[in-house]
Amino acid sequence: MASAHAKKKRPGEIARTLAMGLWLPALFLAGLLFSFLPAFHHPTPHHVEVAVAAPPATTAQLQTRLDAVLPDGFTLQPVDSVAEARTAVLDHDAMAAFAPGPRHSQLYGAKADGVAMESIIREVFTAAAQRPGATVAFHELVSTRAGDSLGSSPLYLLMACTLPAYFLVVAMQRAVGFSRRAHVATMVGGGAVAALACYLTGAYGMDAIPAHPLALLYLFLLTQAVSLTSYGLVSFLGPFFPGASVTLFILLSVPSSGCTVPVGLLSAFFRVLHPVLPMGNAADALRAVGYFDDRQLGRPTAVLCAWIAAGAALIVLGYVKQLRRLVRDAQAGLAGYVPAPPAEDPTVELPEPVALPPHRHRFGEQPPILTGRVSGPVGEPLPGVTITVTDAHGRQLLHSRTDQNGEYAATGFHEGLAVVVAGAPGRQPVATRLLLSPATPVNQDFVLTASQPEVWSK
Repeated sequence: MASAHAKKKRPGEIARTLAMGLWLPALFLAGLLFSFLPAFHHPTPHHVEVAVAAPPATTAQLQTRLDAVLPDGFTLQPVDSVAEARTAVLDHDAMAAFAPGPRHSQLYGAKADGVAMESIIREVFTAAAQRPGATVAFHELVSTRAGDSLGSSPLYLLMACTLPAYFLVVAMQRAVGFSRRAHVATMVGGGAVAALACYLTGAYGMDAIPAHPLALLYLFLLTQAVSLTSYGLVSFLGPFFPGASVTLFILLSVPSSGCTVPVGLLSAFFRVLHPVLPMGNAADALRAVGYFDDRQLGRPTAVLCAWIAAGAALIVLGYVKQLRRLVRDAQAGLAGYVPAPPAEDPTVELPEPVALPPHRHRFGEQPPILTGRVSGPVGEPLPGVTITVTDAHGRQLLHSRTDQNGEYAATGFHEGLAVVVAGAPGRQPVATRLLLSPATPVNQDFVLTASQPEVWSK
């Protein structure tokens, strides 16, 4: 015997379903409004270092005039000669160099540090040093590559490494036949392919980044920092890992990367994030390799490797957590019955049929579409009963088992007719046909009776 009835959603359940479906779009909205917009709408210099070839007294007077125009916008460092000031720019120790003169002053800049930064430095220093009859001549020391005239092309290459690395983690959540080791190997291989494609396109196709092996290395390190950390978060955040990954590697990383708006023009919040997040460090590494003779690569290398190590540690800890959960489930009699549902990204994943632990549904997970209880003739629960769901064409959609209470739950079904079969050794199997729909949860109970022994006659 089998019985089924549809569950009507209560107002609280409707609100919960809406919240589960809208939390990620709400996160994107908040990120664009409170992350991208504040970072990009009004770039202003903050303690931008400029080497000044002048005595300390003259430098202090110039600092006073600059502070009157832009308080705390520039930090002037006196040096002994024009050559030393120029070297500070070439070594990436200063954003610009200034050599004041009685009538003719010299300003040296590096377009490679950002077109917007160079433009503001020229405007402010020309105004601050302007005297009757005096002029300020500008000299470009480090220009950008032919394919990167605005200095922002690396951002798109870094995004082209970041997004595939993230989506590969999402895809691995559906590769249920793969082991954890196979997941990691796939992400490493996929990251290598993405990094190589970005490197060949950026270096040889567009001349936007240097054709240098180190550029390829840092692109690859970025893919691994994103994919391994995102994969490690799955075990601890479950269906909420997309929110954490998108926040870390897109909503916060892009504004603080220094590619679109130079770091010195960002607000304090994003300047603090820049040396911490992987995209900003990858951008600094590409800039150092392409324009500043591989100088100051220590911090970007260390930070990217630290993210990779953190991701690896999260993966190991997630494996240990899974082992402990399996031990607890085995002690409770749950082992082997109900697999854990995969974490998925609602922005890219369509629902797939998957078993759920009965009565353990959490916010952020898909709600159960099909639930039920399997019992014997006198109402005793039957654990370990096989539950098989097929579509109208006989294709298997789900294969699960009941828990110690004889209950089962599943979700991820598309709307349509399905056949649900409950069977166990020594019991007569029971099948029923149901109309499954994500909008209308169905409860299907089964009663299994003992199989009748076969009688042979001669």
